[in-house]
Formats: sequence, C-alpha cells, structure tokens
Amino acid sequence: MNSLDLIRCGLISSGVVAVIRTESPEPILEIARALVRGNVRALEVTLTVPGAVEVILELRREWGDQAFVGAGTVLDGKGCREVIEAGAQFLVSPIARTSLAPIAKEAGRVLMLGAYTPTEAQAVHESGADFVKVFPCDGLGTAYIRSLLAPLPHLRIVPTGGVDLKTAPEYIRAGCAAVGAGSSLIPKEMVRDRRWEELTAHAAAFSQAVAEARPGRGA
Repeated sequence: MNSLDLIRCGLISSGVVAVIRTESPEPILEIARALVRGNVRALEVTLTVPGAVEVILELRREWGDQAFVGAGTVLDGKGCREVIEAGAQFLVSPIARTSLAPIAKEAGRVLMLGAYTPTEAQAVHESGADFVKVFPCDGLGTAYIRSLLAPLPHLRIVPTGGVDLKTAPEYIRAGCAAVGAGSSLIPKEMVRDRRWEELTAHAAAFSQAVAEARPGRGA
C-alpha cells in the first residue's frame, strides 16, 4: 500500500475529520493532543487560523505517522503548494476548486473538494478528488446523502456542517466515508477553559459513535 492509499484509508478508518478553526494558533497543539487521545486522528487545520502553515509544520513534527495532519479552507494553488511544502498529508477545500486536483496528485496528497449539488459532486470526483466534502450539510441531512449515493455510489462523501454527536453516526449509516466536525467536536468553551480531559472524552464519544455505526457493527 502506497502512502496515498495509507492516508485515504487512515481518514476513513479515523471516521472523524476534526476541523480545527481557532482565532489564535496558541491552543491548537493541546487541542490536537486531546483529540488524538480520544482516537480522532484526522486533524484539519484551516488556513483561516493565523500562522496555519507553521501550525501544520508543528503538528507533523509532533505526530509523525500517528495522526493525519491536513489543511482546510484551501482556496487556490498558492495556498495549496504552501501547505504541501509544510507537510500537509491531505488538502480540503469548501468549494469545487478542481484546479487543485493536479497539484495534489503531483505531490501525492489526498484531496477533498467541496460540493453541494450532484453535478458538483460528480465534477470534483472526475477531477481526481479522493473525497467529496458535501458542504454545508446543515440543511441537507441524511436523506439527501442517500439520494445522492443512489445514482452515484462511487463517491466517497464526507459531510461537514451540522454534523454532531447525534447526526455523525446517522451519516455513516447513510453511506458516508467519514464525517467532518468543527465546533460540535471542539466546543469553544472547552478550549477557552482548557478542559483538555473533557475534550478527549468528547472526542472519544464521537469516535466510538462513528465506529459503532459502521456496517457489521450491529448499530
């Protein structure tokens, strides 16, 4: 299995992609440690975080192959190349920026592109994206995912937006490869009060809920 396959499988195995979006880079290392202790091992640092590239470098040094570190809110080729240089293992865009596909492919990185409609979802798949980030998923729900996958079962879908501890397993049962979660997984008050043990327990509950919803687990 090559490194690209390892990352793909790692994201699916983790089941939960943590979308880390903070106003300051200062708490991110502790957030990441708490999440990994809770078995959430896919860490997406959005480029809206000040100094995000340096944060990605630091997380890669910290975790090596024990966790998967990616970059989110990648909107253009320049930003894409910067985070690849920093060591990001997977790249996420909230939009259907198909021009990122050849850059990711050349660098051997996993790519997740945003889509909202069936046409966008198929287009980003055809561009070479490994995963389709259905975003924002708040108003769509699992019925939409099932309807999307019925004619397009080849899509690896990762819904983001409106995914919480209750809906995460429902999305997995609907056929999603994994889920993306931000504030519902990393509550601002836990970060503000530095309640890292509580965050670890919350992440563990998220991870367990997703794992138990996998086919064959009897959930």
